[in-house]
Amino acid sequence: MFSLRLRNFLTRLRHWEYWPMHVVYLPIYGYWLLLAARARSLFYFSAANPGIPSGGMLGESKFDILEKIPAAYKPATIRLPPSVTTGEALERMARAGIRFPIIAKPDVGERGWMVEKIGDEAGLAAYLRRIRVDFLVQTYVEGPLEFGVFYYRLPGAARGEVTSVVVKEFLSVTGDGRSTVGALVRRNPRAALQHERLREQYPEAWDRVLPPGRQMPLEPIGNHCRGTAFLDGTHLVDDRLHDVFDRISRAVDGFYYGRYDLRCASLEGLYDGEGIRIVELNGVGAEPGHIYQPGFPLWEGYRVLFRHWTAMYRIARLNHRRGVPYLRFGEVRQTLRRIRLARALQEGEGSIQPAPERVDAG
Repeated sequence: MFSLRLRNFLTRLRHWEYWPMHVVYLPIYGYWLLLAARARSLFYFSAANPGIPSGGMLGESKFDILEKIPAAYKPATIRLPPSVTTGEALERMARAGIRFPIIAKPDVGERGWMVEKIGDEAGLAAYLRRIRVDFLVQTYVEGPLEFGVFYYRLPGAARGEVTSVVVKEFLSVTGDGRSTVGALVRRNPRAALQHERLREQYPEAWDRVLPPGRQMPLEPIGNHCRGTAFLDGTHLVDDRLHDVFDRISRAVDGFYYGRYDLRCASLEGLYDGEGIRIVELNGVGAEPGHIYQPGFPLWEGYRVLFRHWTAMYRIARLNHRRGVPYLRFGEVRQTLRRIRLARALQEGEGSIQPAPERVDAG
């Protein structure tokens, strides 16, 4: 186990995609302060997306943002309170046409926190015993391809542009006819970083030997911190992609800058827009995820980030001149306090001690 921990430490050290965000972003923080001085507001970014609270940097509701997206481009989604019973949740799901499997996730959250794929009523009941904040239940989109598509448009511009495409490769292992699942996980550098979590998640399969060539998916959630590989898909950007996301984005009130996380069945579905299902839209807190391609040069990553932060600044300034206010200190304090309280409630009660068993009415 010590050797595995050492190997994981060296993996994180050698590959900047695994470095803590605040370490990677040190130069970006300096640039943020420079732009803030020019704008005379630390929170100038909040004006970049007038239709999203704080522009999408902190405390925004995923559900409220999804509500702005045309129904043709998104899966059925409902928001539920933490007090809901299993019976009530199932009834709400049935009314919305949502069937298992589903994705459950907090309405306000980030980086895969409390996001789970749930396959049946028992799994939903178990999730309800742990969740302590408002959460979403969403139809699980079965499309084999998942992308993160970054888009922005200057206010008043005739057309926006897609500036980043990340292709998400889900974590899996492939059998060789000799090794157990646990051994395959330890041998895979990306999977080894998730070793403890995966061992708890797959106790029955851990000592099973996979046949040669048999692939076992390990993680259905397309989040980098949960092992998904982010691959550079910028070669996919063309005029068709600009047109599709310009059309979608213009239908989203008050949105100018951010990333769509979506699934689709094929590349043609991505280009014609017909097969797109947007599972989440992130505002100014989003990143052009293709920079986390394994081996992507750090200096090139900074070039991409500086370019996007410059665009965000220009959009925010133009909107501000049109009368969009910047976020104020008092509003930021209130939002941060609300986020801290929700996290403390969830992590202090939900993640450590299970909630009392809920009894469905009737």
